[in-house]
Order: sequence, then C-alpha cells, then structure tokens
Amino acid sequence: MKYLKVIAFTHKQVELKDLGKLVICQEHITPILEHVKKRFQIPEMFYLATCNRVEFVMATSEKVDKAFAQEFLNALGIGLCPYYMNTFIDAASIYENQDALNHLLRISCSLESLVVGEKEILAQVRKAYEGCREAGLTGDYLRMVMSCVVKTAKEVYTHTNISRHPISVVSLAYRKLKDLKQCSNSRVLIIGAGETNRNISKYLQKHKYSNFAVFNRTLANAETLAADLNGEAYDLEALKTYNKGFDVIITCTSATQPIITTEIYKTLLNGETSRKTIVDLAVPNDTAAEILEQFPVNYIEVNSLNEVAKKNLQERYHELSHAEKIIAQNTDEFLPMLKQRRIEVAMRQVPEKIKEIKNTALNSVFADEVNSMDEQSRLILEKVINYMEKKYISVPMIMAKEILINSN
Repeated sequence: MKYLKVIAFTHKQVELKDLGKLVICQEHITPILEHVKKRFQIPEMFYLATCNRVEFVMATSEKVDKAFAQEFLNALGIGLCPYYMNTFIDAASIYENQDALNHLLRISCSLESLVVGEKEILAQVRKAYEGCREAGLTGDYLRMVMSCVVKTAKEVYTHTNISRHPISVVSLAYRKLKDLKQCSNSRVLIIGAGETNRNISKYLQKHKYSNFAVFNRTLANAETLAADLNGEAYDLEALKTYNKGFDVIITCTSATQPIITTEIYKTLLNGETSRKTIVDLAVPNDTAAEILEQFPVNYIEVNSLNEVAKKNLQERYHELSHAEKIIAQNTDEFLPMLKQRRIEVAMRQVPEKIKEIKNTALNSVFADEVNSMDEQSRLILEKVINYMEKKYISVPMIMAKEILINSN
C-alpha cells in the first residue's frame, strides 16, 4: 500500500462556499490532470469532486505532504490567491498507505459524508474514477483499489442498516423545499441536467409538480430531462432572455463561476416582486451572492442542511461500528491480494523469457542436432519441451504465492 496517497479537502475542515474554489471546470479536467500527472511524474491518479469534498487520489512513490500539496495546487492553475492557498493547505488532509485505503473505503460507505448513509457517494466515486480511467489517467493499481472500494461499500449497504430509510443531500433539500409549501403548479426552472438535478426532479414529479423548464449547457441533455418531466428545454444562453417568470429555481452545475447573476435573475423575474425560492446544490454555488442581498429569496444550499445532517448522524451512530468492522475485514483481505497482484505483474515476463530460451535452444544452440532428427523424434522432443515450458511458467508463480502466504 506504500504508493497510495490522497490529498483531501472536505466539509469538515473547509467552508462549503470556499470548497468550490477547488472545483475544476468539467471541460478542463482531463488536460489539467494530464499536466500535473506529467509534472509530478504520477503514474496513476483520479479526481473526485462532490458537494462536500474535493480529493486527489494518486498512486505514486513521491513524498506527499503539505509542501507537495501546495505545489500540486499551484500546478493545477486554478488561480488561488495567497489567502485561499494558505487556507486550503492548512485544512488539507493527507493520507497515505493503509490510511489512504481506509479513507477511500469510509468515503464510499458514506461514513465521511455530510449525510451518513447516502448511497449517491458510491456512484460519484465510481463516476470520477471511470472518467479518469477512460482518459488514461489510471492503471492496474487504482483498478484494484477501486474494486476493493466498490466491494466494501456494497457489503456495508447490504449488511448494515446505515442506509435504511435512506436520505441524501437531495432528499434533505426537497424536505426544506416542501416545508415552504409550494403549489404543485409552481413554475420550476431546473438549471443543469446532471445526476443531482435528475434525482431532485424525481421527488418533484412524485409529488405532482408539473410545470418545468430545463436549462443545460448541452441542449440534448436538457431535452432528455425535460422529456421525462413533460417540460421545456433550453440551453444555458436562454437564461439571459427567458421571460416566462418562475417560482422556484433548482440549480446544480459544474460551473466554477455563478450561473445566475443579478442581471440574469432580473430577467428571469420578468417584473415580479414576490419572494422566490432557490435551491442551489452546486459547489461552488451557482447563485451570485448579490442576489440574496438585493432580492427577497428563500435560499436552500448544501451548507444550510448541516443541522439536519447532524441529526441524521446521531440516528445512524449505532450502525457505524458494524460498518467499521466490514471495512477492516476488507482491508485485511485486500493487502495480500495486492501483494499477489504485484507478483503476477512482476512475473509477466517469465513466459516470454522461457519462450525465448526455448526458441534459442531449438533454432540456434541445438539447431544441427534437431535438424538431424527424424520427424517422429522431433515431434516427441517438441512435446517434451512444450510440457516443460508450461511447468517452468507455473512453478515460479506457485512458489511465489506460497512464499507470500507463508510470510503473512
């Protein structure tokens, strides 16, 4: 496990409104990660960003400490001023080796989530990994780590009650929205067509909301969600001219700057002066801070859900010890598997080397003797050599595994 490292920034040490400054624009993730991967000679890495954490997971022999973290953040080129750089470095949690694995397992099982027991985090971790895998940023080592992460999370969710009567940031946001007693025919603008907004849309549809307009950077995705909701679809540019009014805005995009500026908000109001509701689940927030100062707004954001989340943790506290045991068991099982895999990778060249030796023997060293044999003798010799080749390939592997088992 000595190569597994994690640099983590979470809601436990960083204000959620500040955490957004570490979020990398979706369109630029691959080139930015490719740059730092090459810059620091990191063999494998992936990047995770959710509503309450930003983390960089890597397989590297480099020493990862606060100094490295500062260089790393600078290399990302996300334009942090000295104040925020110092704030983030002070708040950074750095894990390595077995602690890093344990941290990833706890994340995937939602033990480190704002809302303990929400299964969405596993899907988010898998999606983050898959995106980086497809971009060629990960390899065999992190593949094995992720297999352990997924296996452990599934066992925790299956064999404990930690996700019984599941709640999530989305469901908490909907509860707060429901408390405001909006009418089912309220005009709802949905900005962003990602997983979070799709999930909250299901709640709205289930409770008979029916008046939707969906805005998204990619129009096709807006059209897909709008079709599910029997609503209208627009691209993000249409926010600047949309004049049909609204009662509720639900927004969650991966933008690094506010989507809803004061100018756009005035346009969306279309002259209406009544108090509106904004559900902003984006990190960083999609809503410009000035809107809350200048207009009457019921504002629901991730940070405002903290108190409900704390109560949720208390309710599920007795399940944590059971989950911890499952995590410990999977960690113990994973370490010898990882060692075995390393042996397999290290010994991949054995079959090729043995084939080279065989070919050299037959075609060079003993070529004259082989050529002087009759056909029947050559066939017997070939069978003997092929048999010995297979045995020579399997024996070192079996011995290596036995040594590994005995050493454990």
